[in-house]
Amino acid sequence: MGAHIRAGKVEIWTEQVGNGPDVLLIGGLGDTVESWQFQLDGLADRYRLLAFDNPGAGRTAMPSGRLTVENLADDAAAVLRGHDVTSAHIAGFSGGTIIAQELALRHPGLVRSLVLQSTWATTDSYLRSWARFIRWLVEVAPTERAFLEGFFLDIYTPRSHNDGTVEQIIEGVLAFPHKQSTEDLQAFIDAFMNHETADRLAQVTAPTLVLAGGNDMIIRPELCSAVAERIPGAIFEVIEGEAHQPFQEVPELWNARVSSFWQGVDAGT
Repeated sequence: MGAHIRAGKVEIWTEQVGNGPDVLLIGGLGDTVESWQFQLDGLADRYRLLAFDNPGAGRTAMPSGRLTVENLADDAAAVLRGHDVTSAHIAGFSGGTIIAQELALRHPGLVRSLVLQSTWATTDSYLRSWARFIRWLVEVAPTERAFLEGFFLDIYTPRSHNDGTVEQIIEGVLAFPHKQSTEDLQAFIDAFMNHETADRLAQVTAPTLVLAGGNDMIIRPELCSAVAERIPGAIFEVIEGEAHQPFQEVPELWNARVSSFWQGVDAGT
């Protein structure tokens, strides 16, 4: 069952399921609760999972003024506090990892651990060019389907394009009634591309697992590795053969690895 939580002037749509240690899931770009469905379904027997619609996406309105990662991190903290969660394992993917990094820096007491899937600390030329491409693609694509087909080329593996998985995802997005506007999507791209954490990651104290897709052409493994190198004690692993979002393409594998990490953190190992 979902509920809105107030964060400043914004009402953020949240959903919480399961029982056990608290987990906060943070989506990327303009993602909603539904992006984490495999985790909400697959981990609820072991954890109490909390997910939310990013501002401007789904059932959360975009606030007025310039969107910043700092504000998004404060919103994530408000979601935790609004659900009376004093400390949680934090998992993010893509742009959600940038929010998660900033959450750990701004609100360290709320962060039990970090899982960063497809993350970066510094925007290199390749990533910046890809972001500019997506920024104009959403404007010029003749239909929503055409945009998604182009956008998802780099998000999912050829395997998932060829076996019909991506087509199912596209149909789900097209049927979703709470659409994100072009302007709001572009605002997220701008916020993420203009944010840097490289010189501050040494301040992160939470146990951290950094995961990369071996075939991720957007956030390549070397970008993820650079994050792990800057966070004291961080673990870095590559999921070979996978792309940007293995938590959706191989959820059983991803859930098992992340759950093992959380169990180790809770056990103090």
